[in-house]
Amino acid sequence: MQLRILPPFASLLGLVLVLFCAVPASAQLFETKAAQAFMIDADTGTVLFAKDPDRPIPPASMAKLMTMEVVFNALKSKRITLDDTFVVSENAWRTGGAPSGTSTMFAKLKSAVRVEDLIQGVTVQAANDGCIVLAEGMAGSEANFAAQMTDRARQLGLRKSTFVNSTGLPADGQQTTVRELTMLAVHLWRDYPEFFHYYAQPEFTWNKISQRNRNPLIAMGIEADGFVAGASEQGGYGLVGTVSRNGTRVIAALSGLANDRERAEEARKLLDWGSRSFQKTEIFAKDEVIGEAQVFGGAKSGLALKAKGPVDIFLPIANRDKLTARIVYQGPVPAPVEEGQPVGELRVWIGDTLSQQTPLYAAESVKVGTLPQRALDAAKELAVGWLRQKHL
Repeated sequence: MQLRILPPFASLLGLVLVLFCAVPASAQLFETKAAQAFMIDADTGTVLFAKDPDRPIPPASMAKLMTMEVVFNALKSKRITLDDTFVVSENAWRTGGAPSGTSTMFAKLKSAVRVEDLIQGVTVQAANDGCIVLAEGMAGSEANFAAQMTDRARQLGLRKSTFVNSTGLPADGQQTTVRELTMLAVHLWRDYPEFFHYYAQPEFTWNKISQRNRNPLIAMGIEADGFVAGASEQGGYGLVGTVSRNGTRVIAALSGLANDRERAEEARKLLDWGSRSFQKTEIFAKDEVIGEAQVFGGAKSGLALKAKGPVDIFLPIANRDKLTARIVYQGPVPAPVEEGQPVGELRVWIGDTLSQQTPLYAAESVKVGTLPQRALDAAKELAVGWLRQKHL
């Protein structure tokens, strides 16, 4: 894997660019009591914080994000409507309703409930009966619906998330990660703007019982407008949350906290830090050359690289010296090379968190070189390859 330093990048932002591929050893810029945490800027996809983000965890009620994704997708494709009604079965009533002792919207047995009311029950009250009624009404059984949840997870690129039920109640084989929960939350916000507002609803009344939003962030006055809290004996207390301030939206997921108070406080601190401690900066304009890759057997030895558009990143306001960046590609790149051909990527770290990966493309075409040029490149590669082997 060949790496090149880009001096203009270093001079523009005062960044430290490192030639080798080791992950920086610098500490995180933020500390949290959560066992797992992941946070991104929703617009650019910049990773602002990561702590053990890919460890499988039981989703608890955070699984309801995927339940709602399946429901919102069906609404968007007009397979169901907000005015459709589904009947509360005995299974839904006993497993997730008043007799269950779990979070519920207190739907009456055998009553018919509108889809929109069920959505509010789930998004505001984390209602397990609401989840099961939707699952049975849409897929015939909760097991069938859970299979659809897992299928949708794979379609969205969530490779580890697997669902066994619609509620997140404990079940063997049910798992997710805080990274995938965050990416799912970004998808819900971006792809379903017409339904996102339900998550910010402060309270909902059903069956003459009013309940406040179970997401503790909503009542804090911190401009939070989503998503869901959850807890399990195995995974501890967790939360997926988002705040939007001054045109910046950050979304985070946390897990492994000790209690509901710690969960609320750690989530608030992380989202507050993420929304206040970074500044969006354009580091490369559209069509600006970002760096150069070495070419093998070409009419020229260097290949200019650029992104498909401007490259924006969220920079830490107080710790810009904690940024490192590298251009990474498999090289040298064999000629011929066509303009626009994918070559590598620009990787940016904030502390020891891989924050952003931007694909890089050939900014020009390079033809096959003359026989002497190819012979010289072959000799160079033979020598370099020997040195690489020697240093392994």
